[in-house]
Amino acid sequence: MFVNELKSASRWFATGLLVACTWGTALPTATAEQLVLDVGASNPTMLADEKQTNFIRISLTGFDVPESQSRPPVNTAIVIDQSGSMGGHKIDQARNAAIEAVRRLKDDDIVSIVLYSDSATVLVPATKATDRESIIEKIQSVKAGGSTALFAGVSKGAAEVRKFLDSDSVNRVILLSDGQANVGPKSPRELEQLGASLVKEGISVSTLGLGLGYNEDLMSRLAAAGSGNHLFVKQAADLVAVFQQEFNDLMSVVATDFEIHAKIGEGIRPVRVLNTKADISGQDIYIPLAQLYARQQRYFVIEVEVDPGQSGSKRAMADVTISYQNMLSKTTDKLSSNIEVRFSDDAKLVEKNRDKETYAFCAIQIANEKNVRATALRDAGKVKEAQDLLRANCETLEKVESDYGVWLDVELVKEVKRNALLNRDQSLIIQDPTKWNYSRKAMRYEQTNNAAQQQYRVDAPETAKSK
Repeated sequence: MFVNELKSASRWFATGLLVACTWGTALPTATAEQLVLDVGASNPTMLADEKQTNFIRISLTGFDVPESQSRPPVNTAIVIDQSGSMGGHKIDQARNAAIEAVRRLKDDDIVSIVLYSDSATVLVPATKATDRESIIEKIQSVKAGGSTALFAGVSKGAAEVRKFLDSDSVNRVILLSDGQANVGPKSPRELEQLGASLVKEGISVSTLGLGLGYNEDLMSRLAAAGSGNHLFVKQAADLVAVFQQEFNDLMSVVATDFEIHAKIGEGIRPVRVLNTKADISGQDIYIPLAQLYARQQRYFVIEVEVDPGQSGSKRAMADVTISYQNMLSKTTDKLSSNIEVRFSDDAKLVEKNRDKETYAFCAIQIANEKNVRATALRDAGKVKEAQDLLRANCETLEKVESDYGVWLDVELVKEVKRNALLNRDQSLIIQDPTKWNYSRKAMRYEQTNNAAQQQYRVDAPETAKSK
């Protein structure tokens, strides 16, 4: 989801370093209906008699929507910042973007328009999009002026979505802002909590940050917790195009309402899920996911600590169960798979069994965490340390491509290359203090979208490379 301005800028911003990541051969794929579940370990064969770190990858791939099949209905609230800073060209483009979005809706879609400045007001209550001209006429009356009650705006938008909340619809709040939240709750943590609570209701949140004055930490964390998209729009002139991209995603959702549960085996300790706020309780991991797009591959990397095992023995690593709402069949579908680890004192066998695909996916996600750390270093004025980290990240990602690219899917190779290039360019750009505000926003954009794999699309499962 790149606008023209961002396409060139995003070359600067990447994801960083792979450390201590082992990998192994992929396991068979399990399918239910039209989604594909793949569970793999970065190293399914491990050295015996050593306590080690390993990584489990849970991957879901969406299917293509046939041309003959109608898309699921949309239930969306468009929440527009009309504070004083949005005056002039910005509010003009915001109106145009909202109008073009409304024109794309079908008669059975639900739309509401919420405005916020000092407080939040409902311009168009949640309604079917049958009378588009009346809705558009109201949008054309929007003017700018006042403060920025961002929390209230999102809350009011969610209230409108709730009026027609339906598991068979794609339920989403789309927030546009160019400024800092300065009325009501305003911290990134408070907005993140709001997004997480809405996901539990089946409502996702996407955020569009316009210009260089908005709070990218707040907007990116709200979108990440809200299982939506976060976009950085430098120029108001790009706003219509970005809205169109957001609605492309909104209209391509193929599955929602996920319950992802990984039961980790005995003798293995779950440490964390990279770049995802998962719920870990003992051996059980519950991973949040609101929706999956057509042809999107969404994966989660779990870091685990494995107790020593005797050579020749094996151990259950994880049992994975997933349920979701299939938006085309209108059914609740279930997927399941499991994985185990074997132990060997043959280092060459461990090397031979490494899964290059899981390794590359793992590299991207660990790199993303390193990129977040580099941002924090730059914030603290430690430019040299941030640059060293980013350069090392680039070298590691380039080595992943060099060593394993020939075995990887073409789209995955592109992602590794893209991240290596962005990471390298970013290491140069961050030293310029006059560009740091812009650079930081684009960094957050890349970090959020890498964590959610928003850019990554693959062939439909039936044409995907055999594992």
